Amino acid sequence: MSINRGRVRWQCRRALLELDLVFARFLERDFDRLTDDQLADLDDLLRADDYDIWAMVNGSAECKVDRWKEMIGLLRQK
Repeated sequence: MSINRGRVRWQCRRALLELDLVFARFLERDFDRLTDDQLADLDDLLRADDYDIWAMVNGSAECKVDRWKEMIGLLRQK
């Protein structure tokens, strides 16, 4: 099964402003270089609640899903 990059890119638009800004930077810097496996991990991560994702990105919560750790690391980059 191939993941639709356009759909994943659209799902990176988040309702939480802080997270939306993080994803905007990520999309510009890293999105086009993602492998299919990384894209699948991102697609899975995007199913989580915005506040849960934000907590992992800002470090107030640990990322407990191994598949998401690489994406969280990319999202944390300045």
